[in-house]
Amino acid sequence: MSTSEYDSYRPPEPEGGRRKRRRGGRGGSGGPEGPGGRRGGRGGNGRGGGWKNRGADGNREMPMVEDVEFTSYYGRPIVKAPPWGDEIGTYLFLGGLAGGSSLLGFGAQLTDRPGLRIASRMTAIAATGIGGAALVADLGRPERFLNMMRVVKVSSPMSLGTWILSGFGVGSGVTFAIELDRITGEKLLPLGPLRKVLHGLETPAAVESAFFATPLAAYTAVLLGATAVPTWNAAGRNGLPYVFVSSASMAAGGAAMALAPVAETGPARLLALAGTAGEAYAMSAMRKRMHPAEVDPMDDGEPGHKLHRAEKLLIAGAVGTAAVEVGARVFAKKLERGGVGGSGGGVAGAIADAVGTVVGTSVSGKRSWKTRAVLRGLSVVSGAALAAASAYTRFGVLEAGIESTKDPRHVVEPQRARLEERRAAGITDDSITTGR
Repeated sequence: MSTSEYDSYRPPEPEGGRRKRRRGGRGGSGGPEGPGGRRGGRGGNGRGGGWKNRGADGNREMPMVEDVEFTSYYGRPIVKAPPWGDEIGTYLFLGGLAGGSSLLGFGAQLTDRPGLRIASRMTAIAATGIGGAALVADLGRPERFLNMMRVVKVSSPMSLGTWILSGFGVGSGVTFAIELDRITGEKLLPLGPLRKVLHGLETPAAVESAFFATPLAAYTAVLLGATAVPTWNAAGRNGLPYVFVSSASMAAGGAAMALAPVAETGPARLLALAGTAGEAYAMSAMRKRMHPAEVDPMDDGEPGHKLHRAEKLLIAGAVGTAAVEVGARVFAKKLERGGVGGSGGGVAGAIADAVGTVVGTSVSGKRSWKTRAVLRGLSVVSGAALAAASAYTRFGVLEAGIESTKDPRHVVEPQRARLEERRAAGITDDSITTGR
């Protein structure tokens, strides 16, 4: 008798070996000659009852198979889990943060908000660099990333995502070099006559990075939805790109609130509030349209805990952001009094206000400093909460998809439900299992 490595997965044989089913079994419960009939399976009325009379639940027929359990062939998962870890979760979050920050930086350039422009562009290039490094770390070797750029495959979200990230990085790199040159007083970079050329590329580079910003924030959702992973596939069909774009807006607005002056972050606060509302609505609508078996991994275990934390942080950050927005409008004159270099502008402004107080500022000036300090602190905390909520959302969705591959129920139940819906609609020509 031949053996193989898969024999260990087979269930053990029953004691005494398998019993062959006889056509005319023993009748009744009284044995060969008991009240149920004589040997040969004939009942008291002389007619053959056979094994059909042995149903324990009162049925005449005995079940041919045991109750169905959701197990897979040889104990293996139906869908293989992708080997993605924290590196991909980091890239999902930082990609959205970079895209949203680039849009904020471009808007700050058009509306003459230097503090917001610098903070957004620095955030965009930092997120792009760290996220790209995390992506390469997951690939294992840097040349694998370069190999994906040898072709452009429109039908592949991964191929398009490679080009989106590369194009975005070029524009963000140019704007970062321009801001670095300005901050250092045009002394750090030895550009010489090329300095005018570099600064002349500011607007084209900002437009180019803004063009790739939204695709960078959304393509990862399309990539997850294109897989066979149950939860990702269902989420991709029911609005996951809207969740990711809203999450990116929330993260970018929160980062700008934490880094830029309160007097200049009005657009960032509005973007963050729009992102919180969009993510809350899109996530709720997406869950309602998904099958319960596909939503379960998003509610249970560690992925569920992370998504619940994201909801709490989102609410707390939104309330704080709204409070800062109201305070910025009510105390607009006090914030303007601080100027770009005042406490609204960060640490340097706080030092300037402190010096002014020592040399004899008025009582109203002290109150103005306290007001700006409170708004600044609330802005930093609220912005950090929103950015953390976005990160928890990305990691929660990523891990929920991986968990959904471990239980065959998440694969089988939604497929059966979709098949029944098509049958009820009269569609019977798109499946090989249309017969009942």
